[in-house]
Amino acid sequence: MTPADLTRTVLHTVRCAVEADELPAVVPERVSVRVPPRPGCGDYATNVALRVAQETGRPAHEVAEVLRRRLARRPGIAHVEIAGPGFLNITLASDAGAGIVRDLLGGDGGESGGLHGEPLPLSPAPALVARLGSDAARWALLCPPGLDRDLLLVQREANPLFRVRYAHARTHALVRNAHDLGFDAAPGDVDEASAAPLLAALGDHSRVSSTRAPERLARHLERVADAFLRWQAGCPTLPRGDEKPSVVHRARLALAEATGKVLADGLNQLGITAPVHL
Repeated sequence: MTPADLTRTVLHTVRCAVEADELPAVVPERVSVRVPPRPGCGDYATNVALRVAQETGRPAHEVAEVLRRRLARRPGIAHVEIAGPGFLNITLASDAGAGIVRDLLGGDGGESGGLHGEPLPLSPAPALVARLGSDAARWALLCPPGLDRDLLLVQREANPLFRVRYAHARTHALVRNAHDLGFDAAPGDVDEASAAPLLAALGDHSRVSSTRAPERLARHLERVADAFLRWQAGCPTLPRGDEKPSVVHRARLALAEATGKVLADGLNQLGITAPVHL
């Protein structure tokens, strides 16, 4: 279940509760789900109960309980908890992340798998290309105001383009090393809490890339790369020493491979090369 899928599920749940007269409220046009800022609070959180409570005049906790019961019965959701004044913390079923990875790895670079690949029209000035090179010049057009464009020429963590391309190259290194060890990726349950932000970002790729908004896509790629690098730093993808490859190693490798496909797809849309060695 992707973030977009979950958003539709939450909105449908509110609509069903209103139609059943459990919540005498106007169904909101949109709802939002976000990755919680702290581990242990589920995979996603939504403030929809607080918004609906303003319409009903009922306590937010009562509204949250109505929605909690309904959401917990939806396919793909393991359980739902109420937190604070009425936030809903949602934990997805264990195979939800595997489904996101499987869909991405099943894509062929076209419309399937959430991958698009068609370059967006970006035309940096010739002087900027001469100064930075084609790739950095394209990224420079998408940088937030105030960023020193010369930073895009150095290979360091402060350079967002370097982080994105480094993360992409790192995924390929993991796949190569796994092949050398004689095992391949197989989508499965990756239940580390640190994987949740990465899975959420990957699940968001189709929606973001379909907007055809270059700046938004660039920030999305930064989010994917940063989430991957944080996750991979704490979770060994490859066996260590005499350790044999396990189901978990194969699932982690599949997550890394899916990340590489998303980063390559996004960079390609921006007309920027995605080197496999960096």
